[in-house]
Amino acid sequence: MTRPDRRGLIINVNVLNVGIHAAAWQRTTESSTAFVDPDYYVRQAQIAERGTLDAVFLADGPALRENPAIKPSQALDPGIILGSVAAGTERLGIIGTFSTTFNEPVELAHRLLSLDRLSGGRFAWNIVTTYSASAGANFGLADLPDRETRYRRAGEFVDLVRALWRSASTAGVPGPAVAHEGEFFSAHGRLGQERSAQGEPLLVQAGGSPQGRDLAGAVADAVFTAELDLGAAIDHHRYVSGAAVRSGRAPDAVKILPGLITTIGSSHAEAERRAAEQDALLPEGFAAQRLSQVIGEDLARYDLHEPFPRHLLEPVADPARFGASLGFRESIVRVILARDLTVGEAVRAFSGSGHRVVVGTPEDVADTIEHWYLAGAADGVNLMPDVFPDGLEIFVDEVVPLLRERGIFRYDYTESTLRERYTRNPSNAPSGRRGVA
Repeated sequence: MTRPDRRGLIINVNVLNVGIHAAAWQRTTESSTAFVDPDYYVRQAQIAERGTLDAVFLADGPALRENPAIKPSQALDPGIILGSVAAGTERLGIIGTFSTTFNEPVELAHRLLSLDRLSGGRFAWNIVTTYSASAGANFGLADLPDRETRYRRAGEFVDLVRALWRSASTAGVPGPAVAHEGEFFSAHGRLGQERSAQGEPLLVQAGGSPQGRDLAGAVADAVFTAELDLGAAIDHHRYVSGAAVRSGRAPDAVKILPGLITTIGSSHAEAERRAAEQDALLPEGFAAQRLSQVIGEDLARYDLHEPFPRHLLEPVADPARFGASLGFRESIVRVILARDLTVGEAVRAFSGSGHRVVVGTPEDVADTIEHWYLAGAADGVNLMPDVFPDGLEIFVDEVVPLLRERGIFRYDYTESTLRERYTRNPSNAPSGRRGVA
């Protein structure tokens, strides 16, 4: 893969509570409950903006996902947080997660375009379909719709939201009215607001299933992936590029951004000590429980010294109703098989996360980002520091300068909107699909 513009590397920071590590709340210099304070997110965003990162990324789910006595979870609505971040920054992008399963298109289209206008054209919507049974229970559903149905709804939902955005006014002139009658939604009319500086928000997609990848190829500007090895990441990049072409788009229309978990020290020994100290704060069995959720089988019944049972690594019998992320599971299974790991080795390696982990020096982190970027495996990363704020500060102060010296990352912001920064072409938004007007 050729990169005529070597400085096109994209770096978002995923602000997960006070850090991706489950014990981060016991290690942060912030309050252990900072994740319920919008000003906390503003402070992290300002650190990211100091490093000219592309955007701050917020995950979300409409249910309690973790035992709060062990790992505090996201608690505030991402729209509220990102409104505060937009007001507290000038150039940094803001990316928020909102489900197509538990929202309605007209209401969400209005909220998200409002965020985009508030930020001056810096907003992107991370599209998820939500597979959590606890989320379904919160909405009175005994069973979630199967994966196929959720993605059909998501496709229609996104098309309708984008049609509504196009119906908004430009310089006082209304866009085309929406007249939609579909399988899941009916809508007629226009949004009563102006379009944003970037026209409409960018679209990010985070699903790793075949349905998710096809949706990404059709409509997304970027994909948050969960690839662990270089070869699989290159294959994924090619697949999504092909899906984009099949949808009538350019092969480079979709930016591939794998997650990268970092634990950084001034030496390898310091980084490994930091990681070990964090792991020691977790209750016994926590890591095995997290990996069990991803694999779809309770690992507590297996000896940690045994080879990982091969029957647990076979393809999911009913992908449509699998209750976890197929993308995470696929990535982890591939590595377990390639490395022939024992149960204990797999538990230590993943702890329920399907993202790459780098425990090392700033040079190690810069090396892996540069390698994947120049190899065509990724267009950047979604950074997930172990603990905020110091895990982000060391990245900004010591990793970013290395990436700049290597000629693959910006020294200053030059584009005013997030779309310009991601695409280098503000008119590169995907067109509507299936005739939605």
